[in-house]
Amino acid sequence: MGTEIKLKGDRVIEQIPSIKDKALRINLNENIYGTFAEIGAGQETVRHFFRSGGSSGTIAKAMSAYDKDFSDAIYGTESDGRYVTEERLKKMLTHEGQIIEERLSREKHPTKLFFSYANTVATIDFAKQFKGHGWVGIRYQIEPDEAYNEIILHIRFRETDARLQQETLGILGVNLIYGAFYKYNDPKRLLRYLYDHLDKDQLEIDTINFSGPRFADVDNRLMSLQLVKNGMTDAVMFNPEGKNILPAAILYKKNLLALRGSFRPVTKVNMDMYEKSLEMFLKENKVEKNNTLVVFEITLSNLRSDGEIDERDFMDRAELLCSLGQTVMISNFQEYYKVVEYFANYTKSRMGLAMGVNNLVDIFDEKYYRHLSGGILEAFGKLFYRDMKVFLYPMLDEDGVLMNSNNLKVHPRMKELYKFFKFNGKVVDIENYDPDNLSVFSREVLKMINQGKKGWEPMLPSGIAEIIKEHHLFGYHPQKELEENA
Repeated sequence: MGTEIKLKGDRVIEQIPSIKDKALRINLNENIYGTFAEIGAGQETVRHFFRSGGSSGTIAKAMSAYDKDFSDAIYGTESDGRYVTEERLKKMLTHEGQIIEERLSREKHPTKLFFSYANTVATIDFAKQFKGHGWVGIRYQIEPDEAYNEIILHIRFRETDARLQQETLGILGVNLIYGAFYKYNDPKRLLRYLYDHLDKDQLEIDTINFSGPRFADVDNRLMSLQLVKNGMTDAVMFNPEGKNILPAAILYKKNLLALRGSFRPVTKVNMDMYEKSLEMFLKENKVEKNNTLVVFEITLSNLRSDGEIDERDFMDRAELLCSLGQTVMISNFQEYYKVVEYFANYTKSRMGLAMGVNNLVDIFDEKYYRHLSGGILEAFGKLFYRDMKVFLYPMLDEDGVLMNSNNLKVHPRMKELYKFFKFNGKVVDIENYDPDNLSVFSREVLKMINQGKKGWEPMLPSGIAEIIKEHHLFGYHPQKELEENA
């Protein structure tokens, strides 16, 4: 046989193993052995293992407890009566894992690596109103005497046909099992490989969590950032404890007040804007405090310095906001109207946006909407949909004049459009702001930190300067400070 021909100009193509090859490799490994429990979309994952050959060496059991009473008898009841939840998935993984440990003796199988794979999903409904979603996970060992690792993810189907969704789920399942065993040393790559033989249009992954000995060093928030960065989802969220949370679960039916910024770092202006706008928002009709969520949103389009995302820098910003007890969202949305549109997927309640004058002037710049067939009017139709209000924080211009909703300057062509929103009460001024904050700018603070200058600490909320110094965030270095002030 001759050598393989390579022509000038050939590019190196990454060889992605087929789904059959992935399943076969696992089947042919005499040590990998486990169970499959799939609810809601057929036994789509295990089907690939049965078909690729040699499955008896891998599959100890495959089951689907579709009937709710059967399911409850096996995995226990759910207090909220819902079955497509993370709690349910975890119960399935733990229960099936325990059974395999009980029934197969370690003495008889000293080299076996046990796993339990599970999914609980709801595919598209008959009316095609809800596209469907689900939880998918694997609990598995890499060494027979080692504790179990776990990878759990939440997916949203984007296809509009139940059969296609089932096939997509099956492929994702094989990719997850294969990645868990053969790519656990590189979780970022493992994440990308979940889309082998799949397209972003078929499936969205909006939450992922790694745990166990092999993932002890994995920061799950950083993995969430990868989801947004890779275009696998539009937004991810962290709670005040800094843990990944499912956007749908926390946004559902809530009144939402959003503050968008780079928060690099978070300053007293941001917190004053938050406190005063929330005060005003809670006075709005139908807005109750216990059903209101404030979201601090950072968009990746602001995170790209030189086209690359500085992940550490992003984590620092999110961490500081979480330390102030805030909920943080990282999104791919460049324009404000997309944020509102995203929230509208989960809630029909009241929404508010708090922003500075310069942000509002930016919104009235036509260049951001050239890609829309309806231009700026289409964007504004989406932005001010459903009683949306802008709470406007004033600013001082170069001449020290206070700018607010009454005297801000938009492009002459946009003047009448702006007046329409202003007179209809869609743009309201934050009145009781703290005037001392008007001279505080994030970028100035950042410059002072980087250059080791003194005097930036009072511009930040209490406790933030200490965290920046302790963890050397945003280029802070005590040595620089000493040199600068020597």
